[in-house]
Amino acid sequence: MTEVASERDEATILLVDDNAQNLKVLYETLKDRGYRLLIANEGEKALALAERHQPEVILLDIMMPGMDGYEVCQRLKASPDTADGAVVFLSALDDVDAKVKGFSLGGADYISKPFQAQEVIARVATHARVIQLERQLHARNRQLESDQTRILNAISEGIYGLTTEGEIIFANPAAGAMLGLEPEELVGQNFFRLHFGTQDAGSNNLPVLATCRDGVAEHQRDVVMYRPDGSSFPVEYRSSPKLEDEQVLGAVVVFRDISAELENERALDEAREMVDIQRDQLAHASRLSTMGEMAAGFAHEVNQPLTAISNYVRVADRILSADELDRELARQTLHKIEAQAHRASEVIRRIRSFVKKPASGKEVIHVDCLLEETRQFAEVDARTNQVAVELDVDESVPAVLADPIQVQQVALNLIRNALEATRTAGSEAPVRVSASLVDGQCVRVEVTDRGVGLPEDAEEKLFHPFFTTKQEGMGIGLALCRSLIQAQDGEIGFERPEEGGARFYFTLPVAPVTTEQPEEAVE
Repeated sequence: MTEVASERDEATILLVDDNAQNLKVLYETLKDRGYRLLIANEGEKALALAERHQPEVILLDIMMPGMDGYEVCQRLKASPDTADGAVVFLSALDDVDAKVKGFSLGGADYISKPFQAQEVIARVATHARVIQLERQLHARNRQLESDQTRILNAISEGIYGLTTEGEIIFANPAAGAMLGLEPEELVGQNFFRLHFGTQDAGSNNLPVLATCRDGVAEHQRDVVMYRPDGSSFPVEYRSSPKLEDEQVLGAVVVFRDISAELENERALDEAREMVDIQRDQLAHASRLSTMGEMAAGFAHEVNQPLTAISNYVRVADRILSADELDRELARQTLHKIEAQAHRASEVIRRIRSFVKKPASGKEVIHVDCLLEETRQFAEVDARTNQVAVELDVDESVPAVLADPIQVQQVALNLIRNALEATRTAGSEAPVRVSASLVDGQCVRVEVTDRGVGLPEDAEEKLFHPFFTTKQEGMGIGLALCRSLIQAQDGEIGFERPEEGGARFYFTLPVAPVTTEQPEEAVE
């Protein structure tokens, strides 16, 4: 007979005995303990029930006709579906040989007949709980293994598990895809021979070798690995040691093909070079445009010393035509001609310096000299707008590392804008140009005016290309200034002073102390 005697789906207990009275006693003993009870009176039925329900505990009588308990136990342990159940033998045989045989066949415990109810209850409870915990643990391990497999299969990076000698004991699908092989084909191969053509570390600093043998984690980029067909590909890899009780058992290697990434980086570098070239060309065009705007003023600046030279030459001619040569007066006249020629030469030199294309890029420059020369450049605009330019540079300001022509272009553009804004506002306050050291890391140059100020939405638009507040402006000046300052590793921005007007500023990195500084002012 067979019977399901409990509806609570907790531990399942299978009672197997050919004696109906024994089955009844066992059933009465366990029925109110919350178990699901199954009953079988012979071996074949016991195996069928066990196969169907996988009980946690089997209380199994040894002495049964036909198939005895030993054979039932042996067949239970031979089946994967029932092997984990705890077999507790029930027998009147109390000799040592019977017990040893039962344990050798996989039995978990032994209860002698006649059995005590409390003993049966205690032993069943213990074995049922142990089997339940083991099954939960196995289920959780299977779930973790399944999750781990799904994760490893989903990862786009290649993953290897290696022994200390570099033998591949695990490879995920991504690793196989990079090599055009199935993961199973990689297992058993030597990592170093497969990807680097050698296992000999005597004269080779092989990647991952230190991890496998010495437990040293590695991270390298742009390492060339080879495929079985001889082709190569660049990779970035990380290797971590597998340790147990501080003993190195091998390594886990995660790697990815960076061929496309390197190609993109090369394309990006080329694009950056093109941007730099175009920025320099635009800056040069802007300088030429500025010179065009200032041409009339510079023509006047040059014409003055040339006119003076012409007048002094006529004076010199009269001196030489006199009956008696006044050598002292002639000498003074020649000195004045030389001074005016030098004045004209300085104006022309500044113009040539400003419009030329820079050849060497960044260099060490003295901020005070650069700003003073820029102020002289702006004298024409200062007279035109009838606004003065005041220069204030702290003595503590160190030299900076930058492109002098481009920095001067930015400073001149900001000063000219400040002069125009001040004139538009009808103010006579001078434009103030200052420089100071900030946090020991950079020099901050400020251009402050008392003009009309900046619009409320200036933060969002002012440095954008083609945005301008001037009626005839093209909106290129400030956008170009930002690009030029960013190329110097600096920042540019503006503030609204409490007393009105506007303050534009830019920063430049301090030159390294070890860099040799020039003895003369930058031209």
